[in-house]
Amino acid sequence: MRKLRTLLIPAVLLAAGLFWWTLPAPLPARATEGLAGDATRGERVFWAAGCASCHMAGGAKGEAQLVLSGGQRFPSDFGTFLAPNISQDPQAGIGDWTLADLANALTRGVSRGGEHLYPALPYASYAKMALQDVADLHAFLKTLPADPTPSQPHEISFPFNQRIALGGWKMLFLNADWALPGNLTPTEDRGRYIAEAMAHCGECHTPRNVLGGMDKSRWLAGAPDPSDPTGQGRVPNITPAKLKWSESEIAYYLTTGFTPDFDSVGGHMVHVVENFARLPEEDAKAVAAYLKRVQPVE
Repeated sequence: MRKLRTLLIPAVLLAAGLFWWTLPAPLPARATEGLAGDATRGERVFWAAGCASCHMAGGAKGEAQLVLSGGQRFPSDFGTFLAPNISQDPQAGIGDWTLADLANALTRGVSRGGEHLYPALPYASYAKMALQDVADLHAFLKTLPADPTPSQPHEISFPFNQRIALGGWKMLFLNADWALPGNLTPTEDRGRYIAEAMAHCGECHTPRNVLGGMDKSRWLAGAPDPSDPTGQGRVPNITPAKLKWSESEIAYYLTTGFTPDFDSVGGHMVHVVENFARLPEEDAKAVAAYLKRVQPVE
């Protein structure tokens, strides 16, 4: 009995420690104190971060893209995620969220109720966002319309519907490290911030491991397209090993959707181009400069 107790006590302590380490970890209470958001700057963050691309109703055009009623479906290896309503409706959406609520969701993957959020919300990328940009985004979101459409539940089976496991996932994959480290020019640095944080390019263009974490050793080297019902589609490799376009050609593609060969953009990338077309021209040029510095991966 004494031997059993000797074995059980460390096991219980280890289990308790692991449970504690995997609990949701919101930002410190004072992290957003004193931050005043600017809606004009926030609109730039809104389009750079691609908020409408996922949270507008499917097929929305023009001003309807600002009605963030949710409902779009995003298939994955772990189930199908449905984008929630993030409009200003205080019941169906996030109309009564504080800046701290938004910052916790975007940079820590923690819901207003203190639960882990699924990384279908790309907080593994948004974790690199400056809190001032989150404050500006919060101010802009406050200017958008409310919509009462209820959010729909994700279609996820056991064991992936157990949110507690996401604590371990975050321990492995949630950090603010840059995929392209080192000193960059101011233009490249801006491009890195847009591509790696706000526009979260790596979320689609980087292959993932069996746990669903981005394989940063193959950053932007292309990945399977989960939205392709045939299972054969690929999101392209956009490292210099495969993307041979000049900086000006990349920037032109990002803002117009036309390739140097006069082909045109398709799929979800259509929304990305629409977003970049709303940004200052220097942002597309900055991303182009960044992409030329990324490590080539075959």
